[in-house]
Amino acid sequence: MFKEIKKLIAKSKLVIKDCALENGAIVAANTDHDYYPREAANYRWVWPRDAAFICRAADILGLKEIPEKYFRWLLDRPQDFKKDSLLYTNYATNGRFGSMGKIFQPDQMGESLWAIYSHFKNDLSKALKFKELIERLANGLCRVWQKTHFSIHTIDLWEDVSRKTTTTMENNFTYSLAACAHGLILANKIIPHSLWLKTAQQMIKEIEEAYDQKRGYFLRSVGKVLDTNIDASLLGLVWPFEIFSPDDPRMIRTIERIERNLVENGGVHRFQFDYFDSEGSAWEGGGAWPILNFWLAIYWLLRKNRKKALSYYQWVVKKVRKFNYFIPEQIFEDFRIGLYPLAWSHAMFIIASQYLGFIK
Repeated sequence: MFKEIKKLIAKSKLVIKDCALENGAIVAANTDHDYYPREAANYRWVWPRDAAFICRAADILGLKEIPEKYFRWLLDRPQDFKKDSLLYTNYATNGRFGSMGKIFQPDQMGESLWAIYSHFKNDLSKALKFKELIERLANGLCRVWQKTHFSIHTIDLWEDVSRKTTTTMENNFTYSLAACAHGLILANKIIPHSLWLKTAQQMIKEIEEAYDQKRGYFLRSVGKVLDTNIDASLLGLVWPFEIFSPDDPRMIRTIERIERNLVENGGVHRFQFDYFDSEGSAWEGGGAWPILNFWLAIYWLLRKNRKKALSYYQWVVKKVRKFNYFIPEQIFEDFRIGLYPLAWSHAMFIIASQYLGFIK
């Protein structure tokens, strides 16, 4: 297995380098390369969320030039970012709006702040070279936060445009709030700012409200209408956003629900009734997501259960043999291949590998 892990580390380094473009943009998948299948959907777009996790993996791999080039791209390129101080779904590599248009995704701003902090954590004074970017991200979040909810519609990290938060329902995606709250707390560590901290505390209060005492798990969105579907993104409340400890009883019960409802034959799925398969038809149902297997592996390591962590991690390692050790977006149990390689999948593999001690 260790030989396979070494091979996957090398492939991950290749994919991450290939997705980090000359102008600083980081694409989710680079269709320019011959290992990218013709049948796969076009993911040559910049998602700030994916890029944040890729920056963290690049740091682990010693690719130190990638994050700062990307932070410069993020400051200058995304359409309407200077005007609105908000990040939207995705962007072309020159910064124009991408495949999904102008839809607000607040988690991407929190994750961007997390990526900046993580890159400079050993000397936060060096992060001040991106003072304008940090302030734009943090102030932008605070500007559209209305004490209990955002003042504009949002979508979550899974980007289901039919499932938005609205000002009418005054609801929030729990994962999104965790990303934003943590990002604001980290921004405050770099540049102390009382409003950022106050806003983060208000968001954390809403996250606390997302725990359903009767059902015994965190809901993925809460407002005037509750969304009770089990969602694996709630892992983010522990890592990387550190809203709760891994052994918080509420998180333990939430993880139990995730494993009971979303793990099939060892693979972790996104949420109940997920039909997205990236191939266009989608009626066969979604596959398992390697990023979530690696996410659960990190969670169980934080719970000091290495055996369980390895079981989720190794499931992916075994499955990607047929992809020549490129890690796809989804892994299916049937004939479907899906999109591969996905840089976010490789990034999560690298991060989990470091937690497991396979990368020093």
